[in-house]
Amino acid sequence: MFIEPNFRREKRGWIEVISGSMFSGKTEELIRRLKRVKIANLSIAIFKPVVDTRYHVSKIISHDTNFIQSTPIDAATKILDMVSGVDVVGIDEAQFFDKDITAVCETLALKGIRVIVAGLDMDYQGNPFGEMPNLLAVADYITKLHAICMKCGDIANVSYRVAPNEEQLLLGAKDAYEPRCRFCAQEK
Repeated sequence: MFIEPNFRREKRGWIEVISGSMFSGKTEELIRRLKRVKIANLSIAIFKPVVDTRYHVSKIISHDTNFIQSTPIDAATKILDMVSGVDVVGIDEAQFFDKDITAVCETLALKGIRVIVAGLDMDYQGNPFGEMPNLLAVADYITKLHAICMKCGDIANVSYRVAPNEEQLLLGAKDAYEPRCRFCAQEK
């Protein structure tokens, strides 16, 4: 005789954070995971900060030109108004979002939504970047990716700025940054 379990199976949400330096493949990994979600026929919503217009206004595009459509937003809390009935939320360049991004991700996870977030963990000076430390602290799963140092070939975890600019937020790619290991990042 089969006895039905005395518990209710609920949809569980969680937070996955993909972090690392520039050119480490964060966006590529985010796109890979989101495409697999689409293959599984799960409903999905994808967001990026409105300030990130490097490659396209609304697409998330990796350095090797893979892309996925997204919605640009200027405030993290707007995500909550746009995810009704969604199974998975993808967020790129999380370091550029306001301080509410961590609470938004936690709210989504508590609603049973899988949240996949990608972002730089450090700025070009090696300091924690934006809300990424807080996102890493509340994440259920963390993937730390590394690039290859352009000077010595070791693993790189620093987004070394080659452009002469001291603003923390400087959008750019190979024209403004190169990946370096912690030792080569000390060289000028």
